[in-house]
Amino acid sequence: MEIFDSIAISSRIRLARNVDGLKFYTKLQSDVDASYITGSVMKTLEKFDVFNFMSLKELSLNECNALFEKHLISRELIENKDISSVAISEDEKIIVMINEEDHIREQCLEKGFNLYKPYRRISKIDDEILNSLPIAFDKKLGFITASPSNLGTGMRASVMCFLPACKLQGKMDEIIQRAKDNLLTVRGIYGEGSQGLGYFYQISNQGSLGLDEDEIIDKVSEFIYALCQQEKENREALLESDYVGIRDRCQRAYGTLTNCYSLAEEEMLELLSQVKLGQVLGFITIKSEDKFQKLYYEGMSANLKEIFEFSDKKKENIIRAEYISTKVKELTEGGIK
Repeated sequence: MEIFDSIAISSRIRLARNVDGLKFYTKLQSDVDASYITGSVMKTLEKFDVFNFMSLKELSLNECNALFEKHLISRELIENKDISSVAISEDEKIIVMINEEDHIREQCLEKGFNLYKPYRRISKIDDEILNSLPIAFDKKLGFITASPSNLGTGMRASVMCFLPACKLQGKMDEIIQRAKDNLLTVRGIYGEGSQGLGYFYQISNQGSLGLDEDEIIDKVSEFIYALCQQEKENREALLESDYVGIRDRCQRAYGTLTNCYSLAEEEMLELLSQVKLGQVLGFITIKSEDKFQKLYYEGMSANLKEIFEFSDKKKENIIRAEYISTKVKELTEGGIK
C-alpha cells in the first residue's frame, strides 16, 4: 500500500454555479424558479451517464440524513428540502446538488490523492451546464456565487486526510495555522463547522478569486504533499518513541469494537480510526480498505435506521455494537498480527 494512500484518503472538486437573472435560493421568488433550475439541470445530465435523480421533498428526513452521512449531500441541501434535488452518478462519484446555497453545485470525488482526476471528470459536466444554461458570470469577479469566498472560479478543491500521528504528536494547531498562512482551511470530517473526529480532516482552498483552476489545484496539492510527508515522519516517530503504547492503543480499540455490547456513534468513529491506525502501522490486517471505510457511515444513526428499526438511543447503541463488531471481524484476518 502506498504510504500516501493511507494519508490522503480522497480528493474532491466542487464547482458553484448560479443561473443569471434568478435570486439565490433564500430569495427565490417562486417554486417556478426552483423548478426551472431543476428541470434544466436534469435535461443537461441526460446527455451523460445514468444518474439517480432525487427530489428531497420526496425523501424522508432520515433518508436525507443517510445521504449526508455518506458525504453525498450537504446539510444546506437538506435545509432546503422543499425545493432541493440531487443527481448522483451510478458510481456515486459525481454529485450535482440543485438549489443548495448556490443554484447548482457540481462535485466529483475520487479515491486517493489526485485532484486533477476529479477535475477532468467534473469539467465535462460543467462545460455542458455552461453551454445549456445562462450561468451568472462577471469579467472581473468571475462566476457569481452566494458566498464571496467562491467568487472567481467557483472551485473548492479539497482532500480528506487521515492524520492520526499529527494529532497524537500535538501538531494539528501548527498545521491549521500553516494552512491559514497559505490561504487554505482545515475542517472536520463533515466539512464546515464539524470536528476532526477519527483523525480525519478536510484541507481545501479558502477562496478562488484571482486564481485559475490549475493554480488552485496546484496550491492545495503542494500543501497536501508536504502534509503527507509530515504525517509519514510522525508515524515513524510514534513507533520509535512509544511502540508499546501505540500498539496497545490500537489493539485495545480492536478488542473493544469486536466485543462491546453498546457503542455510541462518536465512540465508534474514534475506535474505527484506532483500528485503521493499527493497520497502517502494521499491527492489524484489514482485507478490504474500501469496505472498512464504509463502516464510518454504515454505523451512523441515519444509515443504521435504514437497515434496522429502533426507537431510542440505548437500543441504537446496542444494534450498532453488534453490527460493527460483526463487520470488523469479517474484515480482519485473525485480527492482530
